[in-house]
Amino acid sequence: MDEENELIALRRKKLDALRSKGVEPFGAGFEPSGSIAEVREKFKERETLRAAGRITAHRDMGKSHFLDLRDATGRIQIYIHAKEVGAELVDLFRLLDIGDLVGIEGTCFLTKSGEPTIKVRTLRMLAKALRPLPEKWHGLQAIEVRYRQRYLDLLTNERSRFVFEKRIAIVRETRRFFEERGFLEVETPILQTIAGGAAAEPFYTHHKALGLDLYLRIAPELYLKRLLVGGFNKVFEISRNFRNEGISRKHNPEFTMLEAYWAYADFEKMANLVEELITHLAQVVCGSLQIEHGDGDGKITCTINLKRPWRRARYYDLVREAAGKDWFKLSSKQRRERAIREFKLEILPQLADFEVTQHVFEKLVEEATVDPLFVTHCPKELVPLAKQNAEDNSLVDVFELIINGTEIAPGYSELNDPLLQRQRLLEQAGEETQKIDEEFLLALEYGMPPAGGFGIGIDRLTMLLTGAESIRDVILFPLLRPKK
Repeated sequence: MDEENELIALRRKKLDALRSKGVEPFGAGFEPSGSIAEVREKFKERETLRAAGRITAHRDMGKSHFLDLRDATGRIQIYIHAKEVGAELVDLFRLLDIGDLVGIEGTCFLTKSGEPTIKVRTLRMLAKALRPLPEKWHGLQAIEVRYRQRYLDLLTNERSRFVFEKRIAIVRETRRFFEERGFLEVETPILQTIAGGAAAEPFYTHHKALGLDLYLRIAPELYLKRLLVGGFNKVFEISRNFRNEGISRKHNPEFTMLEAYWAYADFEKMANLVEELITHLAQVVCGSLQIEHGDGDGKITCTINLKRPWRRARYYDLVREAAGKDWFKLSSKQRRERAIREFKLEILPQLADFEVTQHVFEKLVEEATVDPLFVTHCPKELVPLAKQNAEDNSLVDVFELIINGTEIAPGYSELNDPLLQRQRLLEQAGEETQKIDEEFLLALEYGMPPAGGFGIGIDRLTMLLTGAESIRDVILFPLLRPKK
């Protein structure tokens, strides 16, 4: 029997011993004086307080014992002395292990070193830990174990707790930001008859009662725009979206998006709103507009400066800066050759000319960008749901916000011409015309006000603001292969 199995066997014996003494190892009904952080705030010498938490340390001083109780908010020391608590509690104490959850009541005092401590008078078992916790963070060094057993990661890794507490604060503060500006939070369907609003592979399912094939939404966009038709002038949704595509450092099949739409606004107004939102979150949640990113070993690799105003530049101008002033004067064949020869890109024969340019843009501009950059006026082929530019109908009025080599937020002046929208969607669908959302087009025919809209991936935004380097570090339970 290995050491871990021996420890588990010993804990099970203690479990049986507790029950033989009439003690329920998985108790209930204990009401502490608050979280441990709140207990520390209420701490006053000779005051009686109740605390609950997990035992994370035990210092045996012979007849007296000092233990640490922890919860997500902090730690407090408790003290037990054999002569003061009686034989029954001492016997119970001997059956405790690191990791057990207990509730205690006692008197507050300061140790000689000034440590706030509670002298235990009563103790109640709340949950017996049948497996030992990893002694230190190195016990969860395997990345997959961290993701698969996130509860242990949160218990043993302060950095992980920090990231998820920040994520929670980002979502909470985002809601407050939009509500204060008159936006209504709405909910749109997750199960949809047509997966629209983005070019992505959906997950599908079947509803037996209605005999319907359905898809998990890839984006809420088309439903949110119907609400603009219905007279809701400012709407937003924080939604779970699903795309049946690859997994990478920046992609997970299930992810969280913020989308917002504002009637009578345009893409420039939405860019201002995005800039205001992200700088607000950085200041309120992170306390700084300087965000450091590292390599995972404590070495800082870059510092992102979010100080406003952020740079804005046109797509074609950025491509010329990076690929050569003559890029758009070249023939399609010459562009392909330069992309392959000079920029070392893999350009497949079936790629359209605008897709070749987009590959060049992604490598030479997007990947090289650190501080915020709004890329504006993109080719219409890239964004079929955006309004055409009034001066050049080959362009659309959009922005794409790039920070630290990652697309953080696309935003548009929304296309509200139902005839042009149908044409764009048909071009995007090709031969798969059954993918056209006729209900959405019908809604547009009743008249949608000119509007601005944008989307931000909450996961990527959390990565940006916390310095996390993988999307799986900011999703509590990322999708993993089942254990064999």
